[in-house]
Amino acid sequence: MTEREIIRGCLKGKAKCQQELVNRYAPMLMTVSRRYARDYASAQDILQDAFVKIFRALGKFDEKKGAFGAWMRRIVINTALNALDKSCFKREMHVLDTMEESIQLSPDVYSQMGAEELMKIIGQLPDGYRQVFNLYVIEGYSHQEIADILKINESTSRSQLARARKMLQKQLTPSEKKIRV
Repeated sequence: MTEREIIRGCLKGKAKCQQELVNRYAPMLMTVSRRYARDYASAQDILQDAFVKIFRALGKFDEKKGAFGAWMRRIVINTALNALDKSCFKREMHVLDTMEESIQLSPDVYSQMGAEELMKIIGQLPDGYRQVFNLYVIEGYSHQEIADILKINESTSRSQLARARKMLQKQLTPSEKKIRV
């Protein structure tokens, strides 16, 4: 079944097409959801809410404006961001104010870690840090775009990213010691 056939079938309410859409795209969208959620159960909730939104908005999808996968990813990201309390940015502003200067890690640390281990470490970041880190580093948004999406100042986005990086470096330092042994 082609993507276009799946979309048309879903718009007609065909259960087979709806199931095919979920089966085909759930793994990719779950990966996106997991980057923003604190834990796996929260990621599942976000994904389920996102699929409801996808099915409701399917008639608004315009293939001339972009790829279907990218359109669904955006819905998952927005659903994840809306699920989190926006006040987390205010609570986190001073968390790392006393953190030591940036720790330098060898590039080997990243190559020796698995994707699951990196996702786990990123998942431990405070919500605001994790959101900005994912949007900037993984999704490729600019600080201005992040500021617009999260309704924060551009300087807050930059600050959150810098603090997220410092926190990740601090968490990766013990991993680096373990790897070298």
